[in-house]
Amino acid sequence: MKVVIDEVSGEGLESFLGKEIALYCVNYIYAGTLVGVNDTCVKLTDAHIVYETGPFDECGWNDAQALPGDTHYVQLVAVESFGGVK
Repeated sequence: MKVVIDEVSGEGLESFLGKEIALYCVNYIYAGTLVGVNDTCVKLTDAHIVYETGPFDECGWNDAQALPGDTHYVQLVAVESFGGVK
């Protein structure tokens, strides 16, 4: 069986460039502004590790700790899902 995959520019992670995003990864949740995407990782500014989300129907995280430095990179192999911040 042959499967044809159409790659659509501007979809997926690319659609969040310049916007706040939450990356739900194997061990942690990372949140920040997505400023770069390549084949192996994403680049975040104003990055945080979210230790406690709180209710998803409320804005903001209950406990999100800022990561040091101006930028932070997350490996794509660790990302299980992603989306806008709550």
